[in-house]
Amino acid sequence: QVRLVESGGGLVPARGSLRLSCSAPGRPFSNYAMGWFRHAPGNAREFVAGINWSGDSTYYVDSVQGRFTISRDNAKNTVYLTTNTLKPEDTAVYYCNADHLREVIGPITPSDFWGPGTQVAVSS
Repeated sequence: QVRLVESGGGLVPARGSLRLSCSAPGRPFSNYAMGWFRHAPGNAREFVAGINWSGDSTYYVDSVQGRFTISRDNAKNTVYLTTNTLKPEDTAVYYCNADHLREVIGPITPSDFWGPGTQVAVSS
């Protein structure tokens, strides 16, 4: 069982920024594509951004394109989501997850193992 741990969330004003981090202690995920998802109250969990195993290919949903950046440091076994120009509608719990594939050409297919997530709250 893979244990994913997200961190870096917080309360920020609109147009603020946060850098979210995700790690899997003791379980390297350098061979897999990784992604970030979010879950806002009243909505289904949605895919936000994905990155391939080597970090040189990314995919974003339209609502965050140009504002969010996904990156990874395989030496540190960590995936990041840098969120800029945040909007109140970005408020959600953010989760990371791994795909069983190495490349990313669209939304990743997450595993069944979810971490606790990290709360992002954006005030207007």
